[in-house]
Order: sequence, then C-alpha cells, then structure tokens
Amino acid sequence: MGTRYLLALFLVLLVLGMEVQGASLPQADDPDSPALLARMQESLFEYWNKAKTTALGLYEKTYLPSVDEKIRDMYNKSTAAMSTYTGIVTDQILSLLKGDQ
Repeated sequence: MGTRYLLALFLVLLVLGMEVQGASLPQADDPDSPALLARMQESLFEYWNKAKTTALGLYEKTYLPSVDEKIRDMYNKSTAAMSTYTGIVTDQILSLLKGDQ
C-alpha cells in the first residue's frame, strides 16, 4: 500500500516540477504589483488542481478492494487492542491516584 502512495507522490511531484519549469512569467516592473500576485496565485491554484486530479486518477487506477478490506480489518483489530490497553492504563492510573482506601 505504501508503494502506491509513494508512486503517486512521485508522479505528482514530477508533474508539478515539469509545470514549474515550463511556466515562465514575464518580468514586471514592480514586483509587488497586485497583478503579479494574482497571476502567481492563479497559477498555484491551477497546479494544485492538476495535482489533485492526477493523484485521484492514480488512486482510482490502482485501487484494490482486497487491499482496502485488509487495511480496514487491520484498523479495526488495532483500534480494538488499543482501546483495551487504554482501559487497562486508565484503571492503573486511577488506582494510583485513589491510593489505598
């Protein structure tokens, strides 16, 4: 499962890198002008939307129901175990705080 996310992250970063290299903004006389800020903001939103779309497409292509089911089962078992151990620790702390009565 981690390999898929690593591959998706790599591809997203690769696409973003290619887009950043290909996009060249013309030099403005005033670097603090609102037009420059608006263009930068617009291009960042475009890159973000492309990255989201690409990542979602990769996730949908590589989605495996059996792996998803295994992950859900592991999550349920681990949360059940953690709640048991949390209960034990809580009881121990409460008995230490109460002391002998």
